[in-house]
Amino acid sequence: MKRIPYLSLSILTLLLGSCSATSTLTLSVPQPSNVYLSKEVKNIGIVNRSVPSIKYNSLDVIDKILTAEEKNLDKNGAIETLIGLRETLAKNERFSNVVILDTLIFKDSGIDIFSPELSQNDIEKICTKNNLDAIYELSFYDTDATVSYKTTNGTLPNSFGVKVPTLVHNISINTLIKSGWRIYDNVSKQLSDQYNTNKKFVVSGSGINPVKAFETIKNRKDEVFRMSKEIGQNYALEIIPYTTRESRLYFVKGNSNFEKAQRRAQTGNWDGAGELWQIETNNSDDKLKGRAYYNMAIISEINGDLNKALDWASKSYADYGIKEALQYSKILKYRIQKNQQIEAEKL
Repeated sequence: MKRIPYLSLSILTLLLGSCSATSTLTLSVPQPSNVYLSKEVKNIGIVNRSVPSIKYNSLDVIDKILTAEEKNLDKNGAIETLIGLRETLAKNERFSNVVILDTLIFKDSGIDIFSPELSQNDIEKICTKNNLDAIYELSFYDTDATVSYKTTNGTLPNSFGVKVPTLVHNISINTLIKSGWRIYDNVSKQLSDQYNTNKKFVVSGSGINPVKAFETIKNRKDEVFRMSKEIGQNYALEIIPYTTRESRLYFVKGNSNFEKAQRRAQTGNWDGAGELWQIETNNSDDKLKGRAYYNMAIISEINGDLNKALDWASKSYADYGIKEALQYSKILKYRIQKNQQIEAEKL
């Protein structure tokens, strides 16, 4: 994986009001991956243990159409999910090989719950046979469709394209895509993750009868496949560190230096603001001195020195009673802990 740089800072300064002593900035904060996979893992196999099923709760006539035209929807949707997973994992430079293996160990059709967990002995055999270090498992995949039906008075085009008054049949199909995943890490001999997802979407159509209304729905299958592929792509990203946006308060009131520093910060000149706050750390007024210490913690975090930031924030609260610094110290301690996890993932 690529090394995560120091904070990529994108600042949005928001005044909380002309009388407020603080303003707010937002910054990008690196986060460790949601799922840890041993760094020695280079070769990945993907297995499909889901079994397709058709379960529709709808009008009999539509039920028959769905069953006839989309009997392979679950099977093909699961394939799209696996393709999305494989393609995204293959783009990750840490892996040498990512392959989809033949389907293994079926379960009863129609069960949208996790398959029994593979034993470590099974994992060892599969990995040895296929030269793998880890296995991704699609444990279940299922699409549930619920059809809503109603009639209204309206107009529809006749065979000549002329709209005429008629009883309009309206159908909406609510589709729920359910999937369950596991990751078996054969290097650490552990189950690294077990995770399930639910994705919903609705398509609608109308016609002179239920069948014609259903025929106007052209994109449902394509949307199932698109979302299924996206589900696989997103799960592949769970092993990659990411960033979140977080807010921080900083002090802008007290004397002319604080006000000037705010204007510098608003123009993106944070180093210039820090120079003024550094001066105020020697202020004879404890309140202003404590605020300056707090703001120096902000500058240190911006510059990527979390330990120094924690030192400034701790002194701001402990020595000068700045209440905001206590919560900020907790945030910094949590960030330091998370950074240690990030560094461990780089090793």
